Amino acid sequence: MEKRKNMIMTTTSTLDGHHIKQYLGIVSGETIMGANIFRDFMASITDIVGGRASAYEKSLIEAKQIALQEMMDEATEMGANAIIGIDLDYETVGGGSGGGMMMVSVSGTAVIVE
Repeated sequence: MEKRKNMIMTTTSTLDGHHIKQYLGIVSGETIMGANIFRDFMASITDIVGGRASAYEKSLIEAKQIALQEMMDEATEMGANAIIGIDLDYETVGGGSGGGMMMVSVSGTAVIVE
C-alpha cells in the first residue's frame, strides 16, 4: 500500500483497517514516451555484453510515476481519498516490429474510506 499526498493507493481490493464508505468509479492514467535513439543504441550494447539497461529503467520509472499521478489527480477530482485494485500495464506501441514508443497505463477504483 502506498500513500501519496493523503491518497492511499493499493493493488488489493480491500484496505485492512479501513472501511470503504463509497465506490466512486474507475480512474486511469496513461503515459506514452518516445524511444531515444542514443538510449536504444546503449541498451543494445548492454544486451550484448549483459547487465541492466539503466536508461530504460529510469524511463519506465518516470512513465509509471506520470501515469500514477494522472490517475491520482482524476480520483482527487472525484472526491476520493483512496484508489484500490490498481493494475499497471507496460506496452510498446508504434514503430513497426521493434516498437517505437513505450506506453504505461494504470487503472483502479476510486473510493472514499473511513
